[in-house]
Amino acid sequence: MTLEELYKDLHSHPELAFAEHRTAGIAAEWLAGAGYTVFTGIGGTGVAGVLRNGDGPAVLVRADMDALPLREETGLDYASEVVATDARGERTHVMHACGHDMHVTCLCGATAELAATRGTWRGTLIAVFQPAEEIGAGAKAMLDDGLFVKAGVPDLVLGQHVIPQDPGSVLYRSGPFLAAAQSWDATFYGRGGHGSRPQETIDPVVMAASAVLRLQTLVAREIAPADKGVVTVSRLRAGRAENVIPDTATITLNFRAYDPDVLRKLTEGARRIIDAEAAASGAPRRPEYTVLASFPVVVNDGALTARLAAALDRTREIEPRMGSEDFGLFGTAAGVPSCFWDLGCAADGSPGNHTPRFAPQINPTLPAGVTALVTAVRHVLPVA
Repeated sequence: MTLEELYKDLHSHPELAFAEHRTAGIAAEWLAGAGYTVFTGIGGTGVAGVLRNGDGPAVLVRADMDALPLREETGLDYASEVVATDARGERTHVMHACGHDMHVTCLCGATAELAATRGTWRGTLIAVFQPAEEIGAGAKAMLDDGLFVKAGVPDLVLGQHVIPQDPGSVLYRSGPFLAAAQSWDATFYGRGGHGSRPQETIDPVVMAASAVLRLQTLVAREIAPADKGVVTVSRLRAGRAENVIPDTATITLNFRAYDPDVLRKLTEGARRIIDAEAAASGAPRRPEYTVLASFPVVVNDGALTARLAAALDRTREIEPRMGSEDFGLFGTAAGVPSCFWDLGCAADGSPGNHTPRFAPQINPTLPAGVTALVTAVRHVLPVA
């Protein structure tokens, strides 16, 4: 199977967080075929391949595997038609709307090339195929399940992510690169009833709607203009019938900031607003909160990033992005430098990540992604 065929196959068969059984099996088979020692089932569906090739440092290179609960609208002849059950028990279409299929394919290609050319480098390569990045749980799950015990502790950690920028270009930045983030469900409790007798109810939909509007003031009025933060309400769910006022309403929130103190101000402020809206409506009980995901700030090591920026092709320094990743946990857990860069995959202005029309250009993105990983690994490992 060529890399392009592999990519199209993965794109057509997306899997949600911690359900990446087929993808993990393909990654494991690919690694075994290239001569790696393979560990499967790490943190659920995680896979690690280790290639020891003489004295030298150990480099961990990571790709994430999970897809998103979206219905694909790209019109591609290899578009996903998959429908699956999500963590809430709801049926949903599934799509690789963030490029993790490209990440997996690039790492498969890079591991094969590095294995085939092991006479040119020394050290240890640890290839990690991680589940559940989209919910911020996969890296922690693999670490908690003994990734470093099984595969060894790395001396450096590398990774990349596709975004709609000049296809094949490498976009980098030293220091903070991606924001910290949290996602919650907040459930309002009311007293339901017939839509014709609202006076007998306590309407949780009104509470939720009021909170959605007031939450926008957190960024506008509660953090300094020089600070950067985002508060997004991505979902509001309530009721099933047009003539019934429901007992509950749930909003899903996403918070992002580069500074942990700013993130804390946003999340604490959100709880205050949500609790106050419920109290103002006479809710029979306080709102209930469920944390869905939590991501740390991704910080690139300055010296390592500078070295790689000089070695890789078509590099360009960019500003930090408000996207979030759990990639940074690997370097933090090992106490070693890490570097994460973006790989351009479509013209600037194309439909972005997490949209139904996100469609990376296979060429030149795929070969450029493989080359970037191979070049980075060879640059940080000694020559044989």
